[in-house]
Amino acid sequence: MPHTANTSPSVPADAPPATPGPSLPETQKRILVILLASQILSGVGLAAGVTVAALLAQDMLHSTTLAGLPSALLTAGSALAAVTIGRVSQTCGRRPGLAAGYLAGALGGAGVVVAAALDNPALLFISLFLYGAGTAANLQARYAGADLAAPRHRARALSTVLVATTLGGVVGPNLTAPAGHLATALALPPLSGLFLVSSAAFAMAALTLLIWLRPDPLLLARTLPSEPEAPERTGTGSAPHVQQPATHRRPGLPLGVLVMVLSQLVMVAIMTMTPVHMHDHGHGTAASGLVIALHVGAMYLPSPLTGALTDRYGPSVTAAASGLTLLAAGILAAAAPADSVLLLTVALILLGIGWNFGLVSGTTIITNAVPLATRAKTQGMVDVAIAIAGATGGMTSGIVVAAASYPFLALTGAAFALALLPAVIVTAQKTPPRTPSSER
Repeated sequence: MPHTANTSPSVPADAPPATPGPSLPETQKRILVILLASQILSGVGLAAGVTVAALLAQDMLHSTTLAGLPSALLTAGSALAAVTIGRVSQTCGRRPGLAAGYLAGALGGAGVVVAAALDNPALLFISLFLYGAGTAANLQARYAGADLAAPRHRARALSTVLVATTLGGVVGPNLTAPAGHLATALALPPLSGLFLVSSAAFAMAALTLLIWLRPDPLLLARTLPSEPEAPERTGTGSAPHVQQPATHRRPGLPLGVLVMVLSQLVMVAIMTMTPVHMHDHGHGTAASGLVIALHVGAMYLPSPLTGALTDRYGPSVTAAASGLTLLAAGILAAAAPADSVLLLTVALILLGIGWNFGLVSGTTIITNAVPLATRAKTQGMVDVAIAIAGATGGMTSGIVVAAASYPFLALTGAAFALALLPAVIVTAQKTPPRTPSSER
């Protein structure tokens, strides 16, 4: 179906001219390429917070109890940034919103390096909070990938953006040792080296978007004909029945939020304390870096398959798969001997896959449920809930491990994952599935 730009004076500056230009599919492909490049760079930026933040705090504070605090600060900073990025994107478009988040993350990474050099915990905590903005921008980029996608291809579009994080996310943790050597050569603490690299990666991701993400996908989407409400299938082979307008219809929003919140809570809690657990049992940073690298790869690499499955079978099925996979991950992490890097690796891979199922299915549910007029703002608020869940998981993980044990933490995460299944089943029974037949 051809599309024409709105030629009224209110059309945003980023909208394409009325004269013939690239088709919408061509524009969507170009936007996805730019988002892929920025996600690869920002994936490297994510590495430091995941891999060495807890170890750096433990080294500076000489305490395991507060080792989960960096993760909590990162996710709390991500929560505040998610609101800001969502509101800026709603008003000005995706490009300035995402770029601002990455630039804030770059500044936070530089602050962590300075804090480590000065052995200043207060500056470390402030910088980690700011560093979380980069995480928020990386996560919200998935929404930009779906702005111009047809409803039946949304899951695949957003998963395409997510998978690009895999390369940076896998390479980043494995730069721990080389970045440590670089930091030592610069007379900096070895653990600060990865933050130095990550800060530069976030800055490059911001510049990539500022220069090349044109036209802005969200602003362009607003100039297109209104998106029709996707019809509901009333039964096998029956004619579709159109429900009330999309501006009033949000049956899937609570389920989408719940799926992503619980997935984030379980994943962050177990992931945060795994490097500390390994370090306490004699494993070096190279081993923990490899485990986290494979975990991060599992978080993003399955995205194209997850997106295709979600478009084919519906997000509720994928959400249920998320709960089951996270359940298996928690049980295996609890049962794995402390000296078994292999079993811990498998557990963390399952943890990443379960999170991926939850993120893709939850994002698809929410994007389908929220009208374009308020989509960016609502998406930002949803990511706040996700960040708060991550902050809770990160903050409490160290306390739980110090008071009980790592296996107890993993089993607790498994219990939360199991609790997700009844909510998915009940909501799926109440909400008829949307057919992916309508496009812009």
